Amino acid sequence: MAKKVGVLLSGCGVFDGAEIHESVLTLLALDQAGAEVVCMAPDMEFEVVNHITQKPAGEKRNVLTESARIARGNIRNLKDMKASDMDALIMPGGFGAAKNLSDVAVKGADATVHPEVLRILREMSAAGKPVGAICIAPATLAKALADKKPEVTVGNDIGTASAIEKMGGQHKNCSVDMIHVDKKNKLVTTPAYMLGPGIKDIAVGIEKLVNQIVSMI
Repeated sequence: MAKKVGVLLSGCGVFDGAEIHESVLTLLALDQAGAEVVCMAPDMEFEVVNHITQKPAGEKRNVLTESARIARGNIRNLKDMKASDMDALIMPGGFGAAKNLSDVAVKGADATVHPEVLRILREMSAAGKPVGAICIAPATLAKALADKKPEVTVGNDIGTASAIEKMGGQHKNCSVDMIHVDKKNKLVTTPAYMLGPGIKDIAVGIEKLVNQIVSMI
């Protein structure tokens, strides 16, 4: 039976949702690893950003609906998902991971995590199931599991690393082609576009993360 891996999306687009390159590379690597993928996202509104000007577009959209674009329509509402529905979970980055799944991008160490995101991450942790996080998503993961003093990486961004440490997490510097494995908490993280510079570069770390996650199931 194929290993079932959840992919938690946060919209569609680097500046207000899930980073598309990171999401697609994750889906590709999972497919190549023979895993069954289950995409999911929270049902909530978010402020749209114009991806040309990088400024607010003055409209709101729905995270679940926008995430369905990446998932080609095959997506589940996060509130309907339980840890027992999957063997592992991966969170691609993009500002949505720090603005929609939590408000880390705005509040830093004082952030709160979306209730359904917090629930599923804590359920996965309690069940001893591996969780991967890419780019800025490790900051949300660190906040959700702060009591476990999780080890994560976002590369070498001093500001984000400092926020992670203040939350109770432990930040480990990594290059874009590296992953960090928190063996105790079964967490795997990689910097991706926190470092870049391009899709071929981030693909290396993401493939390593996916293969590591699958090996831990």
